[in-house]
Amino acid sequence: MIEQLLAHKTIRKYKNTSVGAATLDKILEAGCRASTTGNMQLYSIIITREEAGKTALAPCHFNQPMVLNAPLVLTFCADFNRFNKWCKLSNAEPGYDNFVSFVTAAIDALLVAQNVTVAAESEGLGVCYLGTTTYLAARIIDILKLPRGVVPVTTLTIGWPDENPDQIDRLPIDAIVHQEVYKDYSDDQIISAYLEKENRPDNRKFVADNNKETLAQVFTDIRYTKSDNITFSNMLLTVLKEQGFMNQ
Repeated sequence: MIEQLLAHKTIRKYKNTSVGAATLDKILEAGCRASTTGNMQLYSIIITREEAGKTALAPCHFNQPMVLNAPLVLTFCADFNRFNKWCKLSNAEPGYDNFVSFVTAAIDALLVAQNVTVAAESEGLGVCYLGTTTYLAARIIDILKLPRGVVPVTTLTIGWPDENPDQIDRLPIDAIVHQEVYKDYSDDQIISAYLEKENRPDNRKFVADNNKETLAQVFTDIRYTKSDNITFSNMLLTVLKEQGFMNQ
């Protein structure tokens, strides 16, 4: 298992081969054994197989080609709809129409998504997380017909790999792990932590291709700009209000 986790790669190209029902069921069952707050399982998983569904979802993920190329697109949702209905049918009044409840359900959904990732890779499948899910969540809600109390938080494309890309870099462990309390970083420690990342040939090319001076500028000026972050934040806050998670 450790070797499998260390070998993780993001797969964006898939063979034109379906994932069998038995294999998918095994993966999903393993996924749903993930830890969950209070054993409430505050998540739902929407499976999209059909071309029409994937075509509808693709613009929500900025038309990244793996959405259409993958045999399976799984949308993981924070879901209090099911739990709230159970409470009401059981003569219990739910109080989960608030932001902390959304965060709780989102954590549950992300935990099960990672379990599904590990299970899929153990079966020889490849996966790609789509971080775009929350950007255009309102559109995804409409497409997948998500009721009040349900918000999409992440998406996985899954299929048989048709590529073997290099592993993406990671920061060294000593740049991430703190002992007992958080110890803030000196300038020298920050420079050391990011030195290998910045000096990788692929990242140097990334900087040159974007006409920037540093790798950090690619993130701040092009990939994840402040203006985009504010726009998508406001859109998500609107979604959370409309889906019933921002009541006081």
